[in-house]
Amino acid sequence: METSSRRDRDTEGRARNARPRDGLGRPLPYGAAGVERQPEGVVRTPDETVREAQRLLDAGMPFHAHEVFEDAWKSGPESERELWRGLAQLAVGLTHAARGNAKGGAALLARGADSLGRYAGTAVYGVDLSGLMAWARKLSERLPGPVDARAEAPRLTR
Repeated sequence: METSSRRDRDTEGRARNARPRDGLGRPLPYGAAGVERQPEGVVRTPDETVREAQRLLDAGMPFHAHEVFEDAWKSGPESERELWRGLAQLAVGLTHAARGNAKGGAALLARGADSLGRYAGTAVYGVDLSGLMAWARKLSERLPGPVDARAEAPRLTR
């Protein structure tokens, strides 16, 4: 059975992921109206990264905020890699919790908080590290349970 012709691939055979997605990043049927995807590989300043991610979190789109943080961890200095990865893990943890995946959400929230803990006691771009770690623990303790991504969105800065 030939499956590659039915998959969304580029000329080199890599997945393009062009399928429409909802605000939590879940795939929708082809032709459905999805939300605009985050462009990949965007290099932003740290302040731009935090602002854009907060905008997406406030809009109830933590999956998209995760992609913004992922760009920062891939393009930023090695010394900040765990910061951005930790923030991405918190965003995708919220995504999983809002999708009803309590176990995955709790695991990612814990991993993200642990990554941020490495920066505890430092001032990093105004990010409220201790507040985010407390938010992640509190949300994780409430799982399983209904989670509204917009209502639960954390404040990234003080």
